[in-house]
Order: sequence, then C-alpha cells, then structure tokens
Amino acid sequence: MILKKIITTISVVTLSFAFVFQASAKENIALVVSTLNNPFFVTLKDGAVKKANDLGYNLVVLDSQNNPAKELANVEDIIVKGTKVILINPTDSDAVGNAVLAANKAGIPVITLDRAANKGEVVSHIASDNVAGGKMAGDFIFNKLGASAKVIQLQGIVGTSASRERGDGFTKSMQANKFTILTAQPADFDRAKGMNVMQNLLTAYPATQAVFAENDEMALGAMRAIQTAGRTDILVVGFDGTDDGIKSVQRGKMAATVAQQPEQIGAIGVEIADKVIKQEKVDSKVPVDLKLITK
Repeated sequence: MILKKIITTISVVTLSFAFVFQASAKENIALVVSTLNNPFFVTLKDGAVKKANDLGYNLVVLDSQNNPAKELANVEDIIVKGTKVILINPTDSDAVGNAVLAANKAGIPVITLDRAANKGEVVSHIASDNVAGGKMAGDFIFNKLGASAKVIQLQGIVGTSASRERGDGFTKSMQANKFTILTAQPADFDRAKGMNVMQNLLTAYPATQAVFAENDEMALGAMRAIQTAGRTDILVVGFDGTDDGIKSVQRGKMAATVAQQPEQIGAIGVEIADKVIKQEKVDSKVPVDLKLITK
C-alpha cells in the first residue's frame, strides 16, 4: 500500500514536471528592430508579439537604436543565445548585410521587415509597396495643386530601401505630372530633424506649396516648422499612417498620409517565421496593402 502511494506520487510529480517543461519550452524567434523610438516600429513590434503569443513562440525583441553597429551586436548576441529565425527591420539596407551574413553563417534563417537587405541571404521580405506609396503621395499633391505645384521632399535615412523606394515612386509621379520638386533633403525619419530641416528650407524656398515627407514623423516635424513660420498655405503629405499622423489628418493639419499597416507587417513576419520553422514553402516577397488617408 505504501509502495503504491509512493509510485503514484512519483507519477504525479513526473507528469507535473513534464507539463511545466512542455509549457515553458517555447521556441525562440528574434525580432531585431531598427528603433523603438518611433511609433511605427513600436506598432510593428506589438503586432509581432501578439502573433508570436498566438502561435506559441517566445519572441525576443532587440532594439538597434538606429545604430548599425548595435544592430550587428544584437544579431551576434541572439545567435549565441539561440533562436530559430531572426526577423530584422534594418537600420540601413547596406549596413545590415553584415548582420545577415552572420546569421547565414550560423545557419539561422533571416526575414526582413519593411526595409530590405542588400547583402546576404534572406528567405522572405515583408513590406508595403513603397514605390506605389510614393507615387500615391505625388499624385495626391498633383490632384490638389496641379502641374504648377512646387514641392519639398523630406527624405528618410539615406541608404534604406524604404527611403529610396518612396523617393522613386514620388519621382515617377513628378515625371508623369510635371510638378516641380524644389529640393530633396534628408531628415532621417526623425520628427525633430524634420522640423529643423523644414525651418531652413522655408527660408531658402519661400515659394513652397507642398511637402512630401517619407514618413509621418518628419511630416509632423515639418508641420511644426510651418506653423511656427505662420504659413497656412502649405500642403503636407506623410507616409506610414501612424496614430499621430492620422490624428493630424483628422484635425485638418496634415493633408494626407499614405498608410502602411505596421501591425500586419510584424504579424505576417511571425507567420512566415512559423512556416520556415515547419519547413513549409514561403514567398520571397510578401506585400502588405497601402491606403491613402485624407480628412
């Protein structure tokens, strides 16, 4: 009788241990994000975290703070600690190549989000059609102001695929519609830099009628500079569809924003990682829909 109780107790303990081990033995997926000091990428991260929880993965999130050296260190760190797949939102499409190559050498699949990598092997790239979005912004300005429109373009981080592609799409619209781009200046996807650059450009180009900013953060910074200058005649179009950008459009300040779906980009990234882990076939490019938001 005593022996039976001991065996029963051991069996219960063993089952309990097995259950705890199974419950805690989630496989790791890593998300290396360019910066968490930008609402767009915070939303992207949130979408990835939610989907990882839904699918039963442990998502390790690392912030590169817009620093390629930090990005490489993050990837090297997660390689040592172990992960099944690395999702990476590059700080720079060229500089991220070293991080991708490090993951390739370690045999860890890489998926890029929003911005592409120009070196190394990537199993899938998930992003909006940035060229189409840039053209959408240019066409909106043309439809509002016509071919006589004089436009300033605020560029993102030079070297990122997102900035290059959005600029290419905007240039296509300019070439088709014959409006004038007065100048294109980088403001690094940053609100404060967007404001500072715009302040200088308003002095240099007083005839400005519109601004296309390659993300909402720069657009909001440009709006601040325009308001400070007492100008009410300048149309501002952003890109990303962040909460702050959409609120500005709804309040009648920004004219429009080309809305991405960052939460979907993050969530789809984890879905693709799940397929990679299960050795299922994945597409090399996965587009995420865009839409133009106006008041």
